Amino acid sequence: MNLINDFLNGNGYSSYEQMMREFAPRIKPDFNFGYDVVDKYASLEPEKLALVWCNDVGEERFITFSDIARESNRIANMLYAKGVRKGDHVLIMLMSRYEYWDTVIACHKLGAIAIPATSQLTTKDIVYRCEYAKVKCIISVNVKSVIEYIREALPECATVKHVFAVGGADGFEDFHAECANFDADKINFEHSNSVGDAMLAYFTSGTTGMPKMVTHNYAYPIAHIATAYLWHCCKDGGLHFTAADTGWAKASWGKIYGQWICGAANFTYDYYGRYTPLDLLPLLEKYKVTSFCAPPTMYRFLIKEDLGKYDLSSIEHYCTAGEPLNPVVYEQIRSKIGKSIYEGYGQTETVLALGTFPTIEPRPGSMGKPCPLYKIELLDDNGKPVPDNIEGEICIKYDPQQIGLLISYDNGESKRSIWNDGYYHTGDVATRDKDGYYWFVGRDDDIIKSSGYRIGPFEVESALLEHPSVLECAITAVPDETRGQIIKATIVLARNYFPSEELKKELQNHVKHTTAPYKYPRVIEFVERLPKTVSEKIRRAEIRRNDSKK
Repeated sequence: MNLINDFLNGNGYSSYEQMMREFAPRIKPDFNFGYDVVDKYASLEPEKLALVWCNDVGEERFITFSDIARESNRIANMLYAKGVRKGDHVLIMLMSRYEYWDTVIACHKLGAIAIPATSQLTTKDIVYRCEYAKVKCIISVNVKSVIEYIREALPECATVKHVFAVGGADGFEDFHAECANFDADKINFEHSNSVGDAMLAYFTSGTTGMPKMVTHNYAYPIAHIATAYLWHCCKDGGLHFTAADTGWAKASWGKIYGQWICGAANFTYDYYGRYTPLDLLPLLEKYKVTSFCAPPTMYRFLIKEDLGKYDLSSIEHYCTAGEPLNPVVYEQIRSKIGKSIYEGYGQTETVLALGTFPTIEPRPGSMGKPCPLYKIELLDDNGKPVPDNIEGEICIKYDPQQIGLLISYDNGESKRSIWNDGYYHTGDVATRDKDGYYWFVGRDDDIIKSSGYRIGPFEVESALLEHPSVLECAITAVPDETRGQIIKATIVLARNYFPSEELKKELQNHVKHTTAPYKYPRVIEFVERLPKTVSEKIRRAEIRRNDSKK
């Protein structure tokens, strides 16, 4: 069974136009995902699978909704007894431990605002978040580096009253030992919430500056029906995998809310350090994952591997988001696996905003068409809509009935004050073709202005990625007295390729012949790795800053 019919009047769409007309999720005024989804599954179908968990030392667990309902009750009761109340912020650094899902649901039931955070945060990152959000409680994995950074941060985190570690650590309360003393069969406190109350907060990945805290309300999980049902194509009884650290918003897109409403279980791989596609591929085969979503970074690595060694026939649907997928990567993946990749677009502040849905034909390199939750416009610098094939900023028109958009930035600053003229401005630039497909150009800050031309980095990066020597690349601008700016390519080479002046000339000529000649990179730098955010987005701003210091 699944709960889709609790939220949708009819859920079959034979065309994109029908989906746009009819998709309209219903929302209870007191909806709470913990009670109305997790506990409901536990009551109606206690053994229904919710989570398939494994780690890098061979352990595995098959976790039901009944398991999560009970453990989340136990954690919620413990946190309440420790003084955590509705509206308090709880920083959660649990990597992909199965306790993450129990803890997030416990916060929802309690009314505390969960702040999922990556384990890659350093001392100053933790201090920044704790001060910014007035964090009351930290729940962490017992990993030496994470524990040490938290321990170093605590003297500057005046609002933090309790710090827990799974398995305990010196100076930390033992998470499981504390929870063991509390009731798992019921909630032992009074709780009520409005669907408009704050439920979850993320700090943005900080590609251009200091992270902002993005807060979502209790309607946010319902909005992810669009992500999981319309785009991921999750099915009742299926097993979905999204490659994402639980500390960033892509985990909410693909590892909990919409998938569970659809009746699909989530697959997760718990690991320390970094994993490669070669680590993941045997797991996709073993556990028979049925739908798969990964950032373009992973697909770029996959095309370099022999995918024929693995039986991936259980995967019925492939998706990608986080950055645009270069057309050459799309075509190579399709030739290897025989299936298309369905691209999507959104931000920490949104759910899926644009997508290649099953009712439309994928066009390599296109983000697809608008999600039915949002009215999307491309606006020029004066806030006016642009015609087809003209660049404009992707903007979402404000609607008071809208769900899935942030309710605040910056400690409660109102949505209305951060939007301009009734639109949420994403800062991303795109074009729209005559058939309504959207094509990413770049972040507004990343657009290069050279000799009177506006050049988006994505097109040049796509051209470079067609060359077999290029594994990853980033296009940025460097100042030039004559042209204003010129194009620089920062490149990570594929295996068995090595930096040389000859290769630089070859790549420059390749770009000249693949796209407009004026778009070729006049400066090329070879590096071992690109600077990235914790969510694996390329930090072009950091490349520009480093260049300015040279």
